[in-house]
Amino acid sequence: MIKNIILDFGDIFINLDKSATAKAMEKFGFSGLTTDLDTLFKEYEKGTVSSIAFLNDVSHHFPKATRQDLINAWNAILLDFPDRRLEFIEALAKEDQYRLFLLSNTNDIHIEFVKHQMGMERFNRFRESFEIFYLSYEMGMRKPDAEIFEFVLEENKLITSETFFVDDTKENTDAAASLGIHIWNLKVGKEDITQLKSYL
Repeated sequence: MIKNIILDFGDIFINLDKSATAKAMEKFGFSGLTTDLDTLFKEYEKGTVSSIAFLNDVSHHFPKATRQDLINAWNAILLDFPDRRLEFIEALAKEDQYRLFLLSNTNDIHIEFVKHQMGMERFNRFRESFEIFYLSYEMGMRKPDAEIFEFVLEENKLITSETFFVDDTKENTDAAASLGIHIWNLKVGKEDITQLKSYL
């Protein structure tokens, strides 16, 4: 019996255009993800690099881009947050049938942009629908590393067989499944989080 639900944020609640940042950076010389940039992005998601240090480092790779160019390109991935999904999670929270947790790989610049884009009233409504709002950059960990799932399970005394995890990235759901957590690897554009109950 499922008692706990852990939910991803990007492309589960807020729509993403995952190619937008790369496209926006092409005019500044971006031609593909290098090992250095990939490592930097992951460290930024873990919060081990500050936003200032992150932007400074990226600036060295793309000297023609201004600081605002970099921020705009970085945030280009973030699209809209449909009302139906916000209303869905609020209704689920009010039912009080499951313990709800958010678990997102994200970073300071993205979250500040989302707050501005959604408005604090809507953002707080979303946040308050969850028992705990786990953001990778505040935790020093990121998916799909086992440690982040183990931390959430242990901190909240969750039993894996009673826990359900939803994410659009197969690598993340595979990692959760390997620990015994029930999963739904949501297919973006074909499935929607508002259908959650039919997958439990």
